[in-house]
Amino acid sequence: MMTWSKAGSPRYHNILIVEDEAPFRKILARNLSKHGLRVLEADTVAAALRTIESENPDLLLLDIHLPDDTGWELLRVLQRRGVEIPTIVVTAVRVPEARRREFQPLAMLIKPFPLDALLHHILGEEVSNG
Repeated sequence: MMTWSKAGSPRYHNILIVEDEAPFRKILARNLSKHGLRVLEADTVAAALRTIESENPDLLLLDIHLPDDTGWELLRVLQRRGVEIPTIVVTAVRVPEARRREFQPLAMLIKPFPLDALLHHILGEEVSNG
């Protein structure tokens, strides 16, 4: 799936990474920032909800197992509030097909995954790490 707009720029500019593993979150943030994206970070569902309210991200990178709740519950809360944010699920566990159908994420990336796979989903085909 291409995520480039007709003008040739990424469709997603403000990305919220919801991930409790700080080293992994920082690696993702650093690499996405190198591609000119604004990166926001949260390590819990509560922090993610506060950030979503104040910053209005246009893409979520969402871990499922978080200290205070699950990524699924975050998506349910957003649905109840009528908030739709495209989501890429990044998780270490296999996701049941029922969850995929329920939340319809843009992509599911199982940790560890190649950074190029994530960049492809965010930036489209024209990914260059050099």
